[in-house]
Amino acid sequence: LSESGVPQLVQPMIWDYAADLDVEGKVRLVEKYCRCGFSKVWFASAFKGATGANQSLTLIGHHLRNHLRWLEVARNSPPDALEGIALTGWQRYDHFSVLCELLPVAIPSLAVCLQALTNGGYSEEVKATVEKLLGISNLETETFMR
Repeated sequence: LSESGVPQLVQPMIWDYAADLDVEGKVRLVEKYCRCGFSKVWFASAFKGATGANQSLTLIGHHLRNHLRWLEVARNSPPDALEGIALTGWQRYDHFSVLCELLPVAIPSLAVCLQALTNGGYSEEVKATVEKLLGISNLETETFMR
């Protein structure tokens, strides 16, 4: 890979939507990309639409745990290796399937994930910020919000 010249042309993106993604494995992958000559890598997560093709509501806790794990990967990766993180929001698993998790029901998840990334974690203070921004009295992360 190093000899191909590709590392000077592109930045790889590492995708994983699992709530329990393997932090050590991802850090090793980032290190491998750096050893191959890639200057930066991207991470890709999801704030909705990555938990099932027929999912109607968004389980915030799943996506929050995924983002918290990505923050661990970032903290344990070589300094300056991370270029950014792409928060994806899948709405369809293929062009022949029905839509899942429409954006309106996923906005609380998007807000929680963005605030967790912005603040480097999730706390009662972050939760209160999201509740205030969205105008809701009780943000639920472990049950389906309606």
